[in-house]
Amino acid sequence: MVDEILDDITEDIESVEENGATESTLVSSDSYIEEEQEITDEMLDNIADTAIEAIQDILKYFKVGEVTIDEYEGDEGELILDITGKDLAVLIGRHGKTLEALQSIISSITVRNIGFRYPIVVDVEGYKSRQRQKLEAIARSAANRASAQKRSVKLRPMTPYERRIVHMALKDDSRVQTASEGEGSARHVVVLPM
Repeated sequence: MVDEILDDITEDIESVEENGATESTLVSSDSYIEEEQEITDEMLDNIADTAIEAIQDILKYFKVGEVTIDEYEGDEGELILDITGKDLAVLIGRHGKTLEALQSIISSITVRNIGFRYPIVVDVEGYKSRQRQKLEAIARSAANRASAQKRSVKLRPMTPYERRIVHMALKDDSRVQTASEGEGSARHVVVLPM
């Protein structure tokens, strides 16, 4: 099952690259329209089962041995799947790049199988949770500097996921506002005093 879906996804990505389209082309096709519907417990179980099965199939290629996949709901309604076991650093990769790729693959496979996009976060031994806490601390520190010095504070380039964490961490801070600037891998958050 996973091999067929990965082949389809690879074909879609190659088509996007050849035609100069954007990644959103893959997500915005008719079969992937986000529906504003109530997600039942049965649907959520199906989503989790689909994602967990895909993770297990992919992990066979990593030869990481026995793992446990815990599932729970995040603060913003997302489904978090946390993989735990021995020697899982290979799943995280340098600066989380392998985990980021695993996240994209699992999201794509799940969308293909369930027919709509549902927020799923793949984590390895709480790595993303620790990163989130660090990013929130960086965001608060930047807000304090921007407010105290009355000037904008530019943060390092970040992934869309990391930028979202910073924006969410500061959304209720009346002293500052945030904006994303730059292009591609140089895109970063700027914290501006009010």
